[in-house]
Amino acid sequence: MEQRNQFTTIPEKARDLGFFIDGKWQPVEDRGYMPRSSPGYGIDVTNVVLCTQGDVDRAVQAARRTFDARSWAGMTGAGRASVLLKAANIIRERVEELAYWEMLETGKPISQARAEIIDGAGHYEYCAGLAQTLHGQTFNTYGDDLFGLVIREPVGVVGLITPWNFPFIVLSERLPYILASGNSLIVKPSEMTSATTLFMADILREAGLPDGVFNVLTGTGPVVGQAISEHADIDIISFTGSTRTGEAVLKASASNFKKASLELGGKNPQIVFADADLSDAADGVAFGMCFNAGQCCVSGSRLIVEEKAKEEFEELLADKLSRVRIGDCLDPSSQMGAIVSVDHRAKIESYVELGQQEGGKVIAGGKRVAINDGSRFYAPTLLGGITNDMRVAREEIFGPVLSVMTFRSEEEAIKIANDSPYGLAASIWTKNIDKALGTIRKVNGGRTWINTTITGGPGQPLGGYKQSGIGREGGLTGVEEYTEVKSVHVAIGKRDHWVK
Repeated sequence: MEQRNQFTTIPEKARDLGFFIDGKWQPVEDRGYMPRSSPGYGIDVTNVVLCTQGDVDRAVQAARRTFDARSWAGMTGAGRASVLLKAANIIRERVEELAYWEMLETGKPISQARAEIIDGAGHYEYCAGLAQTLHGQTFNTYGDDLFGLVIREPVGVVGLITPWNFPFIVLSERLPYILASGNSLIVKPSEMTSATTLFMADILREAGLPDGVFNVLTGTGPVVGQAISEHADIDIISFTGSTRTGEAVLKASASNFKKASLELGGKNPQIVFADADLSDAADGVAFGMCFNAGQCCVSGSRLIVEEKAKEEFEELLADKLSRVRIGDCLDPSSQMGAIVSVDHRAKIESYVELGQQEGGKVIAGGKRVAINDGSRFYAPTLLGGITNDMRVAREEIFGPVLSVMTFRSEEEAIKIANDSPYGLAASIWTKNIDKALGTIRKVNGGRTWINTTITGGPGQPLGGYKQSGIGREGGLTGVEEYTEVKSVHVAIGKRDHWVK
């Protein structure tokens, strides 16, 4: 195992990655590689194998064969729990290695990457408990001649497609839940951030997971992702990413009417009332828009502030944003990292320009930040003078850009918040408990917060309303998502014959 001091400098050359089917690393042969340039350093750090549709077929066959053999699906809950707990322990032992490669490929600060790996281990520990407590129902209400049972069974073979922005934590919010319920799966991580998902293959094998349960294929969405979405022998598809791609995945899944769980885009409101602790709110809103450089599906991207507090709050927020530490990703003190690619930074910049063309103005930020040669850093940006009909207020920018709007009444705040095709997340800031609960119950959002943002544990589900997705991941719901419900009716005693 690599030692910690090897994770404090940038690698001298890119690391060749592989792909994993049926418990074995597969030969690359004539498949091509795709280089991954580190957002924080502008150098290639990994080379990702471009898998094929044939590889998808082989992986699905392995997963199906293993599922039918019931080496995992038929294991006791305690047996599954043991594997998940061992996996969590190995993740914690390898936290520095995993955080290092996560940082290199994503461009997030090392401190954030490390925290995400540790949080990920917690999901495996939590699911070890769920593996032993998943249960059904009994119905003793049919009289003396009939008894009813409702049982949950694993769906079968799962296709899991994960995004580039949170490769390890998004995997951890799904993979142990899929495993806890007894399924086999094929995972396709983003071709931009594949390393830590591939490392999980060795971790799970070391933890005792049977061969064929966990298979990892790398490559592009149009080839590998499409083949997984369409595959007739995959029973359920889980996708996290943009709404546009999610729509394509959902259409492709109709090939065999597979179940689908989709966590998609968001244009999430942060509603700040004048009676909030404005200092706390400013800090929370700053964190909510800067976390992962705004490349976060639940990032706060619309600030809806009460009109009488607008001026004071904008000053507090602009001051906070000016003091966010944007720096080298290996520096533990850095709070905000790089944008994932040159093209994505250009997209963010185009939206900032568009916001000004639409009548808004830059209150803070709005410029690149020079850290390392070839890196892709961008300052957190506050756009004032925005109305909810502008494109910058309606379209997902997926960067550290916040559009400021105002309201005069609670009803107006809710109307603005819900006037969006999305409904993924929302935060409410107020010290009035009636106002807080009254507002949060009416705002569209599958994941919401009061006087905080982007926090919580593995016990609560996550997902979205409207075009932000379908289904739920995480918590007990996240295990049940990957089960089929079967009703069993048991006759007791001698049958009263229909044909006499």
